[in-house]
Amino acid sequence: MPLALTDTERAWLQGEGGEARALAMRVITETARIMGARKLVEVASAHIDGALYHGDSGTLFGERLAALGAKVAVPTTLNVGALDLACGTKTRLSPHEREMAARMMRAYEAMDCAPSWTCAPYQAGHRPALGSDVAWGESNAVAFCNSVLGARTNRYGDFLDICCAITARAPYYGLHVPENRRAKFVLDCSKLSPALRNADVFWPVIGTLFGQRAGTDVGIVTGLKGFATEDRLKALGAAAASAGAVGLFHIEGVTPEAPDLVTATGGERYPETIRVTPAMLDSARAGLSTTQEERIDAVAIGSPHCSIEELLELDRLIAGRKLARPFYACTGRHAVKALEAAGRRDALETAGVTLVADTCVIVTPILSAIEGVLMTNSGKFAHYAPGNTGYAVQYGALAECVESAISGHLTRDERLWA
Repeated sequence: MPLALTDTERAWLQGEGGEARALAMRVITETARIMGARKLVEVASAHIDGALYHGDSGTLFGERLAALGAKVAVPTTLNVGALDLACGTKTRLSPHEREMAARMMRAYEAMDCAPSWTCAPYQAGHRPALGSDVAWGESNAVAFCNSVLGARTNRYGDFLDICCAITARAPYYGLHVPENRRAKFVLDCSKLSPALRNADVFWPVIGTLFGQRAGTDVGIVTGLKGFATEDRLKALGAAAASAGAVGLFHIEGVTPEAPDLVTATGGERYPETIRVTPAMLDSARAGLSTTQEERIDAVAIGSPHCSIEELLELDRLIAGRKLARPFYACTGRHAVKALEAAGRRDALETAGVTLVADTCVIVTPILSAIEGVLMTNSGKFAHYAPGNTGYAVQYGALAECVESAISGHLTRDERLWA
C-alpha cells in the first residue's frame, strides 16, 4: 500500500514549510516507505538521541538543519551529549572531538530542544500522556515511555528523531499501532522469593532475562505487583532494551496497559508461559559479569541516569566514609540541582564520588584508564561497558558497589540469591 500523505504534509514535502521542514519530511517519508507505513502520525513530543557526537557528519547534519532555520514543533528533550557541561567532568576527547561535540550540542539547542541532556527525561518532567503518540530515541527512554507511561513510540534512531520533532510527524507502524502492543509471552516470577523481588539488584537481572527471550517481541511479567518502583521499572526496561531490542514490556497489575493478562494480550491465550527459576536468574546474573577477577579498579552507576532518590541512597550507604576507588555517579542536571537543594552534593564529592551530568562513562571517554575492572549495579552498563570502555565488568547491588569501592576489592552478599 503506498504512503498516503495529507495535503499539508505534501505541501511541506514540496517546500512550502521551508527548506528545513522539507528536508525533515524527505527523511521521514522515505523511512515510512521502507518500514511499510501507510501514513504518518502526528506526535505530541520528542526525545532526541542524535545529539551525541559519534563523528563529524552528525555535527554537520545538526548544524545544517539549524542553519536552515529548523525549530522543533513539539516539546523536545535532549538525551546525553559527549560533554559534561553541568558538572565539568573531564573527558579524554581530542581537541577536535571536543570542539565538534560542543558544536553539535549547541546546534540542537539552537533548534529549541530543551537542554535536559539526560537519558531519563521522564524523571526530569517530560512525561507524555497515556495513549499519546510521540517520537523518542534512546532505548531505555523508549522502553519507559511505552511501558510505564503508556505513550506510543518506536525506537527512533539518530537524525530521524530530530526530523520527527521538526515536523511533529512520524511513520505510523510498529508500536504506534495498538494491536502491535499486545503481549505474546508471559514471564512468571510469582514463585520467586518476595525478598528477592523486593531488592533493587533483582530488576536488571529479570530485565536481562526478559530481553533475551523477547528480542523484538512484547511480553508481560507476572508476580511483581507490589514490588515495583519507578527506579526499578527504569532498571528493568534499560536491561531488557540492552539484552534484546525491547521497546515495550508489560507488568501485570503495574503498567497502565496491563491491569490483567486478558487486557495485555488482547484477549488471546498464548501457550508460552516461562516460569522463572533461581537457576535462570543465576545464569542471567552471571552473564552480566565478564570477569572472575576480584580486584575493582572503578565503580560506575547511573545508566539510566541516577534519580535524586538513588543519589540520596548512595549518600546513605557511604555514610561519611572514604572511597578507595574512583566512583562515578552519572545523572542529569535536574538531579544534581535536587541533590544540592538537599544539601548532600558536598558530602558525596568529599567521599570521593565524581558526579557526571549531561553524559555518561560509556558514551564518552571519562574513565581514567582504558582497561581494568568496572563494577556497576546497572544492567545497561554491564552490557555496553566492555565494548565501549575496554573494562571488564562485575555486576552487583548498589550496596555491594559501595563496599567494593571502599575496600578496593569485590565484596558481595550472596544470601539474597540463595
